[in-house]
Amino acid sequence: MKAEHQRAIVRAATLVLCIVACYSIVGGGCSTVGLEKSKYSVMERNGRFELRLYEPSIVAETVVESDFADAGNIAFNRLYKYISGENRTKESIAMTAPVGQEARSEKIAMTAPVGQQRAGDKWVVSFLAPSKYTMQTLPEPLDPAVTLREIPARKMAAVRYSGTWSQKRYEEHRGRLEEFIENQKWKILGEPVFARYDPPFQLPFLRRNEVLIPVE
Repeated sequence: MKAEHQRAIVRAATLVLCIVACYSIVGGGCSTVGLEKSKYSVMERNGRFELRLYEPSIVAETVVESDFADAGNIAFNRLYKYISGENRTKESIAMTAPVGQEARSEKIAMTAPVGQQRAGDKWVVSFLAPSKYTMQTLPEPLDPAVTLREIPARKMAAVRYSGTWSQKRYEEHRGRLEEFIENQKWKILGEPVFARYDPPFQLPFLRRNEVLIPVE
């Protein structure tokens, strides 16, 4: 009962954070309209499946030791704190008397999607950094559990679907995508990514969910 109570608290906190983020960043709307999204071009399309070429990107990510359902909720709290100002930026102050230098917090715009993929018996959850940043200019996280990583351009097989974020639906669409990849004679190069584009209070049938698998 105690574990279930803690999970309920985490889910409630995540929902509140998502509502605040949604209203502060997209002007009161409840969708990802206006948010910067992953940049890619579609190389091939076959029904619901696509082969995409993604541009290089930078992500802030954290590793969570939890089950599929709770990993996203736990990680969101860490990552949202990072983009909301829990980071370190050194800025030179204008030449006056005296000359000063200070560390300040910088808010980072939200993007889409939130990615989740398996790492052994853990899950890696990531936020895409806005494209205006480089590894040199992106603020350093204060939380050691949050790290920054540069991802090179890569090809990803993708399938898009709506509905709940349950592990059952994820596994169902992952299986379909893996079958499609096998039929195309492509080689899988890494772990599948569960990509979520919408806040948790978005009606499930309006959500954009995707499974992405890196391929050769």
